[in-house]
Amino acid sequence: MPFDSIESLIDGEGAITVGRHGPFQCAAIAVDSSSQLAGLVRRDNETLLELLKRLDTAIGKAWDEDEFTDELNG
Repeated sequence: MPFDSIESLIDGEGAITVGRHGPFQCAAIAVDSSSQLAGLVRRDNETLLELLKRLDTAIGKAWDEDEFTDELNG
C-alpha cells in the first residue's frame, strides 16, 4: 500500500494532522500516544501527495531507525 506507515499509525494510537501550523501555511505532523514522530513543512511546488509520501517515510524512519524528523522547529 502507498501509505503503510500512516495507516498503521492511525490504526494504532496515533494521528496525523495536515494544514496550517503556526507560521507555516501547510505542515504535516504525525504523533503516537507519547511523542511527535515527524513534523514536515510543505516545500515550494510540493504537491499534497508528495508531502504525504514524505510523511509516511518519516514515520517509518522514526519507528525503524529512531530518527525523528522535525522541520517545524529547525
